[in-house]
Amino acid sequence: MTQGRGLEIREGVDLTYSDVLTPEAVAALLALRSLDARRVELMRGRLERRRRRQERKQRIEFLPADDRLAGTDLTVADARAGRFAGSDIPPDLQRQWIQGTGPAAKPLAPVEKSIRNVAYALLSGADGWMFDGEDALGQVSTMSLDNQRNLKLAIARAPLFLQVAEQVASEMNAWAQQFFGRSLVEDWQRQLDFTTRIFRARGLHLDDRHVRHDGGAGFSASIVDSVLYVVNNHKALRDAGASVVLYLPKIQTAEEAAFWNAILTGIEAHLAIPHGTIKVYVLVEQVEATFQLMEIRAALAPHFVGFNTGRWDYINSVADAMAWDPAFVNPNIADVTMTYGYMRRYEDRVRRAVNTPDANGRFALWQGGMEPNIPVGTAAGVANAMKRAVAGAEREQREGASGKWVAHWKMVHIIRPVWEKADAANQLGRAFPPLGYTPDDADGLFALEPAARTVRGARDLISVAVQYGNAFGQGMQAAALKPADSFGNDDVLYLMEDMATGEIRLSIVWEWLHKAGAFTEDDPETGVRMGDPLTRSLFDRLLREEYAKLLAANGRDVHEPSKTTTLPIAREIVEVYVTNTAKLPWYIDLLNLNLDNGDLDEARSRIAAYLAAFARGERLTANQSFGDATLLTS
Repeated sequence: MTQGRGLEIREGVDLTYSDVLTPEAVAALLALRSLDARRVELMRGRLERRRRRQERKQRIEFLPADDRLAGTDLTVADARAGRFAGSDIPPDLQRQWIQGTGPAAKPLAPVEKSIRNVAYALLSGADGWMFDGEDALGQVSTMSLDNQRNLKLAIARAPLFLQVAEQVASEMNAWAQQFFGRSLVEDWQRQLDFTTRIFRARGLHLDDRHVRHDGGAGFSASIVDSVLYVVNNHKALRDAGASVVLYLPKIQTAEEAAFWNAILTGIEAHLAIPHGTIKVYVLVEQVEATFQLMEIRAALAPHFVGFNTGRWDYINSVADAMAWDPAFVNPNIADVTMTYGYMRRYEDRVRRAVNTPDANGRFALWQGGMEPNIPVGTAAGVANAMKRAVAGAEREQREGASGKWVAHWKMVHIIRPVWEKADAANQLGRAFPPLGYTPDDADGLFALEPAARTVRGARDLISVAVQYGNAFGQGMQAAALKPADSFGNDDVLYLMEDMATGEIRLSIVWEWLHKAGAFTEDDPETGVRMGDPLTRSLFDRLLREEYAKLLAANGRDVHEPSKTTTLPIAREIVEVYVTNTAKLPWYIDLLNLNLDNGDLDEARSRIAAYLAAFARGERLTANQSFGDATLLTS
């Protein structure tokens, strides 16, 4: 397919969402349309680097110091030494002790129900809320546009949003009275001004589902998300004295960061707002990015304000980067914490990078990782989980993080006191050793440590991966999940899982199967002995048994209608991903291809087409149900 002279919008969507796809927004999309060719080149580059490393059995390396950073006038050495002008930290980002994360919309829900997500977020007491357009936002039907609509209504303080917010405040206080013995929201209207509004756009690897080039080629979801959010909300935010803030996901290289900088600069120029108005955090979700942290900071100056460290996506990226190495096999996912081997080294590099001064002596923020627990369960189960959650936050605060994420509003006031007790707005400029770029530094980013690898661990990986795929197909990219063997046991809490958790679970099972990862203990139920590998027959058995548990589960854990639609498709995708000899980079690709599809035969056809394309070095990313379109030209 080719890129024509304009853009196409799915027929009917332009009218139904005329409040989001405004003339101003459409004009900005058209103005930035030409950038998309560069994105396509960068994504081809990703696959080519990956293919080359797999074939040559090479690890990722640091960039040569005298290389020039693409899209900038800096060298790698300049970036590492801080010889660039970064950004001041705006007042409303100076203190971000707790940032909540989650989508601004619910699947297939009317606005008055869908927008409740925003009300919970802005009344939660979180210092900031990252409204997700990516890993935690479902993409069925028009959810990406519902997300944008709800944010616009909330930021503009539309009457409907205020009505919903008043109701939600009452419900939050009723819960808090039971859990804390006190209310959380004293003045709901004033509380709406407390939380900094932040938006996470979709990554460069994703095509939009409602906008494409008029030649039929996919169009960047990153450009669509950034344009719609900034164009529709920048004036209301700036008039209120608030910053325009984005989170940028899945960046792998400084070259990709420079492309993001071109998007941001292009939006600012089109809107005639000052350069550097848009501020960005970068999620360090890819191991390749950890080799280029200062380079990424420099490429995004003066928009860049901080890095975020997380667990799931990063583990997946390490597993994918080392797919060629038979000696690299992860243990049970529960053992790969932020203090484990390569994860500890990753976090350490990020905190050193943000505390390296730029040319004007400015530092950047480090936002810690995700707390996925939800305080719902038995008293003992909640108490144990909250104790672990607080301990994790205390560790991150000690290590230098200026705050962390929580996945549910109920966790805000459980975790926030950790930073309140420290009583410092942030930890900017805390002294750490300078970043190193030696072979030992590189090796540390792939360091394994002894840990368990069990059949129970394999069951849990498979169960949650299938459940997640099913939730995704139902429009819930953020879902409260736990392994099937814990259904009905409220001592085991549900965890808020998103796309990244599905990715890493399948990556680890793939490693165990294709690299003959040895189990570290006996399993009497299956007859596995310590030292045995995960065989294909054992994987088939575990998948069959875990799937049967999901079919037998009640509606609380597995929606009944999904058992004949999206659940079988999720099972098929898991089986294909794990058993395919060549490791696929993205679980989400196979899920995206089957959005709004509940037919297993059709899913198998789409999966086969994806595998054939991948064998040719290509990715299928376009919306398979785009349908008729309306042409837009400048």
